[in-house]
Amino acid sequence: MSNYSLLSQINSPDDLRLLAKEQLPELCDQLRKYLLESVSQSSGHLASGLGTVELTVALHYVFNTPFDQLIWDVGHQAYPHKILTGRRDQMHTIRQKGGIHPFPWREESPFDVLSVGHSSTSISAGLGIAVAAQRENAGRKTICVIGDGAITAGMAFEAMNHAGALHTDMLVILNDNDMSISENVGALNNHLARLLSGSFYSSLREGGKKILSGLPPIKEFVQKTEEHVKGFISPGGTLFEELGFNYIGPIDGHNVEELISTLKNMSTLKGPQFLHVITKKGKGYEPAERDPIGFHGVPKFNPLSGELPKSKTTLPTYSEIFGKWLCEMAAQDPKLIGITPAMREGSGMVEFSQRFPEQYFDVAIAEQHSVTFAAGLAIGGYKPVVAIYSTFLQRAYDQVIHDVAIQNLPVLFAIDRAGVVGADGQTHQGAFDLSYLRCIPNLIVMTPSDENECRQMLYTGYQCGKPAAVRYPRGTGTGAELQPLNLLPIGKAKFVREGEKVAILNFGTLLPEALKVAEKHNYTVIDMRFVKPLDLECLRQIKDQYQLLVTLEENAIQGGAGSAVLEALAGFDTTIPPVLQLGLPDYFIPQGTQQEIHQLLQLDAEGIEIRIQEKLSN
Repeated sequence: MSNYSLLSQINSPDDLRLLAKEQLPELCDQLRKYLLESVSQSSGHLASGLGTVELTVALHYVFNTPFDQLIWDVGHQAYPHKILTGRRDQMHTIRQKGGIHPFPWREESPFDVLSVGHSSTSISAGLGIAVAAQRENAGRKTICVIGDGAITAGMAFEAMNHAGALHTDMLVILNDNDMSISENVGALNNHLARLLSGSFYSSLREGGKKILSGLPPIKEFVQKTEEHVKGFISPGGTLFEELGFNYIGPIDGHNVEELISTLKNMSTLKGPQFLHVITKKGKGYEPAERDPIGFHGVPKFNPLSGELPKSKTTLPTYSEIFGKWLCEMAAQDPKLIGITPAMREGSGMVEFSQRFPEQYFDVAIAEQHSVTFAAGLAIGGYKPVVAIYSTFLQRAYDQVIHDVAIQNLPVLFAIDRAGVVGADGQTHQGAFDLSYLRCIPNLIVMTPSDENECRQMLYTGYQCGKPAAVRYPRGTGTGAELQPLNLLPIGKAKFVREGEKVAILNFGTLLPEALKVAEKHNYTVIDMRFVKPLDLECLRQIKDQYQLLVTLEENAIQGGAGSAVLEALAGFDTTIPPVLQLGLPDYFIPQGTQQEIHQLLQLDAEGIEIRIQEKLSN
């Protein structure tokens, strides 16, 4: 820490508040350099944190955290917060097995008020926290920092609508890091923000309301005048004023002294307050400023070169397989519409968005809308494909049931990041999609075992004329040869290997691990392919042939594919053979590499072999 003379003194925000305000710009420089150094050595989210350095310092300098409660939304922004709240020396462990969490995590620190993985939750939770504090007369402040696209979700506006109606004391800060709402940043706006947040303006505003309370026409005129003045100063603020917030901004989010002055003023105001802060994602590191998307989440890299390492594998990822398939189909079918809720890069849709812009829709962080939007397109005669992560599809469950499945609409769900995702931990593991999808009538659910199967299943789901889902993992394929697209027989399993004693019923991409065990012990392996509809004829055929049936899936055991097999066997009115269910256990899966987690959960070949031998010996 020899290069960080100020930062090395900060072990908690109490230490930060001992510094003179004149020292804070230098502290911000050191914090930004340390963030770059630590993330480049550990991997993790970079560009968002670089953009929130000054805001983080100002918030902890002005507010008495953790007594005053600070909520970050989304957690990508919170790396500087972690560094300033006692976790500086643990940053090298972030996103690693046994290390600190990649997002704010309540179990990790009293400074992390809300565990955050999915976006747009801060204002709802913050309102609840503020109401609780007000009822207890605690005197604590509630501050929600929402940004990085999170403001685009409907949940944020639902919460603001409620907060405005309750008139509860709370501060919402919009970290606007791509000027999506307003570009009016500069000295004038900083001056006006100080003026509008200051005690003179506030007292004048409140006093005027009292004086004019008995004169409705004049009061209404004054309110309209105030709105027009604020609308002229900052056009983006009118919406938030209509929702019941006192809007201030936009102000420069990289001027720590201006931030401190405005925050101090706003901390004294009553009711719901909204501060609009403009920041630059990747601030202070030129490569990240040029390419904030590329530097959003980074592997280990050399910060001096400014270049991210290229992937060492030549195998395609499942996301790339999906993206290529999407382009192939769009070239044939102008009725295809590709939809993503703000995950274009992660879902492999960059090429598609560039080649077929008229068939591509990014609906922002609005999972519920993405599904019902797809339903409307299907009603209109189009063929929508919703590309969505498993963990994010959970947020649109009602829409899958009510707006797609009940109406039996031909919407294809391409479910990425299914199963163990790895370093992002509990909030991002795709652990539940088989359990929550297979109980929905009309919905076909497919689990490819390799990249060719993935292509064929996407094609089959697209052409079947019904709601369909294909779930595939994060990471690369197996190197399987890609064959021309053909329709698969729906609900039919495939015998991969014939053996004795034990039959492994595989659902998904753990098939190579199952085969290693089967070849060693001469077991049968069946790639089930379909979770719904299940191949009942296959199950009838094998139920009396083996000492043990083993179901293998990368999904929660409760309610998953193995449960579907047991339900089917129970319906045959015969004795149920012994069944061993292998999958994700009944707890939230922590962070670690996919390989580490598979080993931990005994879902690698060695673990599968051990579990089968234990079951056979009982």
